[in-house]
Amino acid sequence: MKRYIRINGADNVAVALTQLKAGEEPAFEDGSSVKLTEDIPQGHKFALRSIRKGEDVIKYGFRIGHAKEDIPAGAWVHTHNVKTALGDLNSYRYNPVGKDVPKEEPGYFDGYLRKDGSAGVRNEVWIICTVGCVNSIARSLETAARKRKPEGVDEVVAFTHPYGCSQMTEDQENTRHILADLIRHPNAGGVLVLGLGCENSRISVLKDYIGEYDPQRVRFLQCQDVEDEQEEGGRILDELMAYAASFRRQKISTEKLIVGLKCGGSDGLSGITANPTVGAFSDLLVARGGTTILTEVPEMFGAETLLMNRCADETLFHETVDLINNFKEYFIRNGQEIYENPSPGNKDGGITTLEDKSLGCTQKSGSSLVRGVLKYGNRVKNHGLNLLSAPGNDLVASTALAAAGAQIVLFTTGRGTPFASPVPTVKIASNTKLAEKKKDWIDFNAGAIVTDDVPLPEMARRLYDKVIAVASGEKIKAEEEGFHDFAIFKQGVTM
Repeated sequence: MKRYIRINGADNVAVALTQLKAGEEPAFEDGSSVKLTEDIPQGHKFALRSIRKGEDVIKYGFRIGHAKEDIPAGAWVHTHNVKTALGDLNSYRYNPVGKDVPKEEPGYFDGYLRKDGSAGVRNEVWIICTVGCVNSIARSLETAARKRKPEGVDEVVAFTHPYGCSQMTEDQENTRHILADLIRHPNAGGVLVLGLGCENSRISVLKDYIGEYDPQRVRFLQCQDVEDEQEEGGRILDELMAYAASFRRQKISTEKLIVGLKCGGSDGLSGITANPTVGAFSDLLVARGGTTILTEVPEMFGAETLLMNRCADETLFHETVDLINNFKEYFIRNGQEIYENPSPGNKDGGITTLEDKSLGCTQKSGSSLVRGVLKYGNRVKNHGLNLLSAPGNDLVASTALAAAGAQIVLFTTGRGTPFASPVPTVKIASNTKLAEKKKDWIDFNAGAIVTDDVPLPEMARRLYDKVIAVASGEKIKAEEEGFHDFAIFKQGVTM
C-alpha cells in the first residue's frame, strides 16, 4: 500500500495517502527524504523542504497558494499556513498545447433508440411540472402510476421544483430551458408536462422552447382546464407507460453516449485517485466517439488556463474565457467573495485553497481537447469533451449536466453523499475507507489505486466497463433506493 506521494517532480509538498506520524521519514524516487515534524492526516500535505513566507506552494506542478509564514521541512501544510494567490477578473492568452486522444473503434451499450435518433440508458416515464403550484398533484400522480407500472418501464418519476412563476428575465429563461431540455431527454420513454394554467411558464409558452416533439411520447395537462386532474393525469400516464413499454434495449454505439463529470465532498485523495480515474475514463470514451461534459465553473478557478490551452481552436478559447469571467462577474454582482471555497468538508479532507481544489477537480477532464463550451441550459452538440456553465452545487450542477444531454453522471467524492439527479449518478469514492463504510452510497472505489496498488489505466478501464454496464441497465445504488433529485439554478429577483 502506498503511504505518501509527490504528484509532480516540481512539487515542494507531498500528500499523505494514509495517516503519517511525526518522526517518520518519507523517501522518494529521486533519493530525497524528509523527517516529519508533526502528524499528517490522510489526504493532507507536508513540506518537502523549507518554504519561505510569501513563497509559492507547489502541488500538481502548479501553484496552489502562498505560504503565510515560514514553513519548515516536514511540517503540515494547510489552511493555517497557506493562503490563495488568486485575484479577480483575469486576462488570458491562447497558448494551445497537446493534441486530441487517438481515435479507436466505437464500443457499444444496450440502450433505447428514440425516434429522433437519440439514445437513452433508461426507459422511464417522467412528470415535468411547469410550476411549483402543481408539485403535490405531480407527486400524487407519481405514487398512483408506480402501482400500475407495466413491465418494460423502469420507473415513473415526478420532477418537482418551486419555479415557473414570479421569475424575471434570465432567471425565468433558465427555468424554461432546463424544463424543455428534460422534456426532450432520451432517458424518458414518455413525458407528462403538468401545468397549472396561469403561470408565466405555462404550457403554451414552454412549447416554443421544446420545439418539435413526438406526440406519442410527450403529452400535456393543464390542471385548470379539466374537472378532475387526477383522473385525467392518470389516464394520460397509462397511455404514456404503454407507449414507453413498447421500446426494447438494443445495441447502440458509444458515439451516442454522453457522460457528465462532477465532484463533491472532495478530499485530499480526490485529485490523486478518483478524479484522474474519471479523466482517464473520459479519454477512453472520447477515443471511442463518445462525449463528456465537465461543469462546476467556480471549481475551475485557478486551473482554468489548463482547460483554455486545450481548446481545439481560438473561438473555443474565447468562449472558455467568457465562461470563467462571466461566472466571476456573477459573484461580484452579488457582492460575494469569488474565492470563498473550499468547503469545511473539503478542508477537513486536506484541500487547502481553491487552486488546490480546482487543480484536483479539473483532473476529471483527462487530456482530450475541448470541443464545445455550453451556456447554462444549452444542450451538447459536439462530440468529445465539453465545458458547461453551472455552479458547484451538487444538485444544480448534476441537473444541468442531465439537461445538457448527459444520460449518466459520474460523481467523485471523498466524503460521501446519497443524492441523485434526473439520470443515473454513479458515486465514485476517492478512498477505500469511504467505499467500505458507505456501501449503500458508493458504486465504484477508486481508492484501490492506493490500498491495492491498482494502476490508473487499469482503474479507468474498470470504470469504463462499469459505465457501459450502467448504460446497459445495471442499477446504481441511488436508483436501488429510489432516489431522483432535481434542482434549477436560481438567479435574480423573485416577484
